[in-house]
Amino acid sequence: MWLRNCWYVIAWGHEIPAAGSAELFTRTVLGEPVLVYRLETGALVALEDRCCHRQAPLSKGRREGDCVRCGYHGLKFDPQGACVEAPGIPVVPARARVRSYPVVQQNNWVFVWMGEPALADPALLPDNFSCEHPDWQHKPGYLHYDTPYLLICDNLLDFSHLSYVHEKTLGGSTQIAQARPEIEPVPGANADWPQMGIKVTRHVTDVPPPPFYRKFREFSTHLDRWFIYDFLLPGTLLMHSGGRPTGTQGEDAGQSVRLHSCQTLTPETETTTHYFFQQSHRADEGDASVTDSIFNSLLVAFNEDRDMISAQHRNLVLNPGLPMLPLAMDAALIQFRRLLEQRVQAEQTRATAPSSRPVPITSQQGDIP
Repeated sequence: MWLRNCWYVIAWGHEIPAAGSAELFTRTVLGEPVLVYRLETGALVALEDRCCHRQAPLSKGRREGDCVRCGYHGLKFDPQGACVEAPGIPVVPARARVRSYPVVQQNNWVFVWMGEPALADPALLPDNFSCEHPDWQHKPGYLHYDTPYLLICDNLLDFSHLSYVHEKTLGGSTQIAQARPEIEPVPGANADWPQMGIKVTRHVTDVPPPPFYRKFREFSTHLDRWFIYDFLLPGTLLMHSGGRPTGTQGEDAGQSVRLHSCQTLTPETETTTHYFFQQSHRADEGDASVTDSIFNSLLVAFNEDRDMISAQHRNLVLNPGLPMLPLAMDAALIQFRRLLEQRVQAEQTRATAPSSRPVPITSQQGDIP
């Protein structure tokens, strides 16, 4: 169940070669191979990575200025996807073209729009501010999952698993699982999107600092911890989290922890997923060693998630018809899946309705201010 009229992260900005580079970057999104490169101006281009002639990957070809030439039979495509040269053919057929995708870069995430280009709205981009902000420091991360992306969404929507999957890393206390989260809707960006996702708030009081925190800071007290995040369609988590000495209201610089995390899931295929993540600390609360420690701890913890979800998926494949038992801790993921289903149904209804499309936006390439 994929939503197409939305933004998906295809890469970190630094993964895309610089303008003028001969290297070509490709990654599969929603089962479609997508080629991304930068024009001489630095603006981004995203094209279907599949020549219209014999379906060879354009990424196996070469750059020629702002165009790409297929490495199989030499067809040359411009940044809009039109074939502008076919060796031995004086007049190139108009239908000789590949699909182009709206693409933008915001805060070091490169997004592609996989649906109707006319609907590509920058207002629907998530606010991943800490991915590129002088007040926040992090190391960017990527993991590949051999599981459907919704299973990973489920995991991120139910933090009770921190007490058990991450007992020795991010969790450290069974009280996380015992705390009941507050769940509320995230308002939409426009009339077509009345709800963007759900907001989950979980407070856990008077608990030992988790092993994760102890790797970069000493503590003399228990902490009151918080996890407050928006989980947005199609699968992006934007979270403020941290802990302060139990019973205090302010933020003691020597004892409090303040973090911001941006994580997003992009389906590669029905059963594989791209996972982009980072967790930032305030730039004035730690040096590069703290940044490295947070990243390394996060990588260990997220591999714990991947091991568990991969094992879960193997069980599901053995008996796909066997139902899961819904429990109270599933409230957030049930709400999110219901919202996603509603959006997908609305999209499918639109696709079968008489055409009534808005005027396409013009700023689909380059950076969003």
